Amino acid sequence: MFVYPKSYEVIVLGAGHAGIEAALAAARMGCQTLLLTINADTVGQMSCNPAIGGLAKGHLAREVDALGGEMGLATDLTGLQFRMLNSKKGAAVWAPRAQCDKKAYQFRLKWVCEREPNLDLRQAQCAKLLFRDGAVYGVETTLEVQYLSQTVIVTTGTFLKGLMHIGLNQQSGGRAGEAAATGLSASLREAGLELGRLKTGTPPRLLRRSLDFSRTEIQPGDEPVPYFTHWKDELFHVEHSGGALREMFHVEHSVVPGSGTYPPGSILARLNGQLPCFITYTTRETADLINANLHKSPLYSGIIQGVGPRYCPSIEDKIVKFPEKERQQIFLEPEGVATDEIYVNGFSTSLPFEVQVGLVRTIIGCERAEILRPAYAVEYDFAFPTQLHPSLETKPCRNLYLAGQINGTSGYEEAAAQGLMAGVNAARRVRGLPPIILGRDQAYIGVLIDDLVTKGTNEPYRMFTSRAEYRLLLRQDNADLRLSQLGCDIGLLPERRAAQVRAKRQGVDAEIARLESTRVGSETLAQLLRRPEVAYADLPERNPDLAPDYVQQVEIVIKYAGYISRQEDEIAKFRNLEDKQIPATFDFATVPSLRPEARIKLSEIRPATIGQASRISGVSPADISILLVWLKRAGGRVSPPGADQRSNSTP
Repeated sequence: MFVYPKSYEVIVLGAGHAGIEAALAAARMGCQTLLLTINADTVGQMSCNPAIGGLAKGHLAREVDALGGEMGLATDLTGLQFRMLNSKKGAAVWAPRAQCDKKAYQFRLKWVCEREPNLDLRQAQCAKLLFRDGAVYGVETTLEVQYLSQTVIVTTGTFLKGLMHIGLNQQSGGRAGEAAATGLSASLREAGLELGRLKTGTPPRLLRRSLDFSRTEIQPGDEPVPYFTHWKDELFHVEHSGGALREMFHVEHSVVPGSGTYPPGSILARLNGQLPCFITYTTRETADLINANLHKSPLYSGIIQGVGPRYCPSIEDKIVKFPEKERQQIFLEPEGVATDEIYVNGFSTSLPFEVQVGLVRTIIGCERAEILRPAYAVEYDFAFPTQLHPSLETKPCRNLYLAGQINGTSGYEEAAAQGLMAGVNAARRVRGLPPIILGRDQAYIGVLIDDLVTKGTNEPYRMFTSRAEYRLLLRQDNADLRLSQLGCDIGLLPERRAAQVRAKRQGVDAEIARLESTRVGSETLAQLLRRPEVAYADLPERNPDLAPDYVQQVEIVIKYAGYISRQEDEIAKFRNLEDKQIPATFDFATVPSLRPEARIKLSEIRPATIGQASRISGVSPADISILLVWLKRAGGRVSPPGADQRSNSTP
């Protein structure tokens, strides 16, 4: 046994989207951090669709960026198409989405990790965790090397006892071509965690030249580009965008020298524009072929035991569960500018390869399609997330944190959000500081984590705007105004960025005040702007020098003022319960009036506040009323919690 001579403060297992954000957050907060990955060539790999954002997921990515994470910058520099979804609907559901060059994205994140001070990236597979006195103190690899650390963050994605399925063929692995982590599950159980089994899948990749795009509908990107990062000025400075990005691979595309339209070194700059995606549909032949081969599907033959994602079903599920639909929409999306692989969005399957060959050719425009990579399903272990504190530290084992798909979520953005918060809280544990807990009224990240640790999940969890009660205040456009000062206060976001946000807030407030006080005839400019048909650009005395993002905030705040005020009142009532803390030592078994189901659920989850207790499935309003009475009777604290329960960021 070899004990590595350098001791760490934070060790992160897994270099996917959760692991990268966790490791960068801890390192940027000053902790000596080790990032271990099974394969250093797949750091930041986009295992499924090479896309970031989408409905609610775009909100999470913007929040990660506002706090000081890396996902937004990486997306903007490596994206090949950008769109703002739901732009014809209300501002609360606008959602940025980017199709990325998957290799450029992966290489840039590896490049960032390799050059981050305080962060060591190493290739090794963790065999087990090291425990002592109910706490983790390091890890041991398959090469019998021990790395010691004060905290450990596990972000293993789909690799925990991963098993891939293509028809009746099964292969051990967390991703096509990569080995599974086979020993770590036992170590997690030894730590006291209960594990379950989930399933996800990915569609086939097709060869571009075998497709007939003339039979599909073109889907261009949006201009001007709806970037993810709030720090757009940094995108256009080579020292921030990473000049080495240009040299990572050669791409045969012309670039307009000095055009300045797109960030230097970015994929868009090399293309001098955006690549289109394409919309097409399945046919009746698709359904017929699937129905004729359902008995060969491991999903329907009972071979796959893990629960699959409800909101990203396989094509088999779509055909079986929605037989009345004559066709299913499919998106053909490029995987990069230096590859001819096409991602078939909406066509995930685990049917045998010989069935897949015929199946893809039933899609309009794909009649002569050639499969470059077959589709497959993958089963993997996960830990039931109600075993976590809101800080993402495990309840059974101190100093052990979990983030990403190991907590039952699906998606890069959900993983990145958890990873960032786990990294922040592990770093704060090392420094002897209380954890940062975002509330449901502060961020989609807060909604995500609260749902996981309070309600739990037995299927892959996906974020939606409908999960956020206060979504009008938690918009993607104001993530910086909500979270950037907090990111700066905890040492994650540079002061120069926080200063930009403070200036933005002051500028927006000043312009709103001017519009409220300036009259044109009998009405103020603000009253004119509240009219649905009037935009800021239509105002007679508008400020032509006001930045576009300032204008957007001014319009939204004024037009939605009544709704925003109503939601702020709801938040005040919400905080009344959320600020009533339940002592960690409170014994729910001493409350005889609680219903048995409520007593069991409360004892298992051990909510930190009355508000959290009220959101547990099986706990009724009557149970909450009884709990409040007994807390007072037992002398329990029902005063506002300290910083360990809630961050002090401004919504």
